[in-house]
Amino acid sequence: MAVETELEKLGLHPTKIELGEAEIMEDLSIEQLDNLSISLKNIGLELIKDRKIILADKVKTAIIDLVHYTDNQIKINLPDYLAKSLSQLRISF
Repeated sequence: MAVETELEKLGLHPTKIELGEAEIMEDLSIEQLDNLSISLKNIGLELIKDRKIILADKVKTAIIDLVHYTDNQIKINLPDYLAKSLSQLRISF
């Protein structure tokens, strides 16, 4: 994986990598964040720091998952589904 490779090049230790998201063991300094941002840009990706953008992306991903991974008759309350899907969301900088 390209993201995993870039993280490891920077001496970081990924614990989870999914589409559009990566978790690492370390707390990053501003300099490390800048270096990570540059590394990701070099491979055509972007480090998203804005909490609102992250939340909007998570909502979009949750809705896509709901539509693609359920049968044609969705019988779920969307606000309840989103609340459950996003309940584990941790955004900290």
